[in-house]
Amino acid sequence: MEKNKRAKKISTGWTIFSYAFLVLFTLITLMPMVWMFYSSFKLNGEILIHPIALPKEPTLANYIKAFEYGNIFNAFSNSLFYSLVSTSLVVLLSLAAGFALTKFGYRSCRIYMALFTLGLLITVNSVITPLFIMETNIGLYNTRLGVILPYIAFGLPMAIMIAVSFIKGIPDALVEAAIIDGASYRYIFWKIIFMLSTPVIATIAVLNFLNNWNEFLLVFTLTSGENMRSLPVTINSFAGRLNQDYGLQFSALVIGTIPMFIFYIIAHNALVTGFGEGAIKE
Repeated sequence: MEKNKRAKKISTGWTIFSYAFLVLFTLITLMPMVWMFYSSFKLNGEILIHPIALPKEPTLANYIKAFEYGNIFNAFSNSLFYSLVSTSLVVLLSLAAGFALTKFGYRSCRIYMALFTLGLLITVNSVITPLFIMETNIGLYNTRLGVILPYIAFGLPMAIMIAVSFIKGIPDALVEAAIIDGASYRYIFWKIIFMLSTPVIATIAVLNFLNNWNEFLLVFTLTSGENMRSLPVTINSFAGRLNQDYGLQFSALVIGTIPMFIFYIIAHNALVTGFGEGAIKE
């Protein structure tokens, strides 16, 4: 009995400590965002004099200035275009690769899978210089295609690993029965593999969209015109040209952050379901 009471006390104490730690961690994480949000409604002078205080006279002047002079709308459209197109192609190509690597039964599939896995070791920083030179030589520099292709290349290795892990769990009998009935591989992919892979599609789509939306270095290096720049690059330019106007910088950061919050809230359940049913499925 004494051991059970002692164990309960330890368990209760550990639970209280865990919740307290999580609450503290949440506050530490959220406070900078809250400060950034309400500071975006303050003029630059007020921020310099009272940096922590709430705005005495909230104003939308910073947001108006960001849209009028900062080219925010165009940057937002570019980020949305880059993210949607590259994410859609990564989902399609990774599922196709996962289908081929798990259901075709070729011995070379192991070699291809190993090569895709090695792709996880390649970072953007390690190839940005040769990538810049190559795109300049072949005429892809400062083009949307020149941004989308690297996005796809860097998104595929992880997406293929997730797709392979999920599709491997789809019974081979389904594919074999469809082949016996005379179905083509294209039909099997669209009607069986694609339809059954909804959880993993959500996982791959959410991860890639968030990564592409927040990506900075590729767009910054591979584009030069403002009409090609994404939202993170445009926001960064505010700190260079107008580095004394903190209110404008805060408003631009809020504009870039809010869509991610909305997207994550909408896709949160799909992401959790995809990891639970797809990414770790064997």
